[in-house]
Amino acid sequence: RMRITYLKHSGYVVEEKDIVLIFDYYKGYLPPITEEKKIYVFASHVHYDHFKKEIFQWADRYKNIQYILSDDIMAEGPDGKTIYIGPRQEIQVDELQIRTLRSTDEGVAFFVRFHDKVIYHAGDLNWWHWEEESEAYNLMMKRMFQNEIGRIEGEKIDVAFVPLDPRQGEQYYWGFDYFMKHTDTRCVFPMHMWEDYDIYERLMENPAAEEYKNRVMHVIRPQQVFERSM
Repeated sequence: RMRITYLKHSGYVVEEKDIVLIFDYYKGYLPPITEEKKIYVFASHVHYDHFKKEIFQWADRYKNIQYILSDDIMAEGPDGKTIYIGPRQEIQVDELQIRTLRSTDEGVAFFVRFHDKVIYHAGDLNWWHWEEESEAYNLMMKRMFQNEIGRIEGEKIDVAFVPLDPRQGEQYYWGFDYFMKHTDTRCVFPMHMWEDYDIYERLMENPAAEEYKNRVMHVIRPQQVFERSM
């Protein structure tokens, strides 16, 4: 059984059996974590809404902790407990198999395999289409995004965390939709919503989402907890 806590923005905590994965902490409160659990803290890139240095203070509270940070983050994490990883790399950390994709903004997306489960956290890997940008820029973004998702095309993913950004206007769902239609994802949590939680309703009413809308989790507030049978 998997327990997932939405912290804020793109921050999520995934708890399962003896391990805890924390992604892109920015604000919020960690759920209670018992001493025997191994904690893995991921930060996809250095932007203020995805990384806070205060995560390093957790090492004082939790002895069994490991940091996996995108290598664009120059901050120095606790000795012997911090690994830096670049785009399109693969590493093994204890029982976690970690693979990264190249973000279309900054840093990486994380593809994590453990306990026969697969978790995907996009960071800022998204189809960033902006009306105010040039056609050439938007075409480049489309190609870069589709190329990265092509690297995990058809993969079975148990839980995914994917941007659904209202700032993109009519194109708010393009990246989310493309991801869902090119992977085999069991359930997906929207993120990077800038607290505009009504965007879920917009997606539910969008005919493009018809084939996967029952797999989209309804995130409505920080600290919301979800229990998933896997």
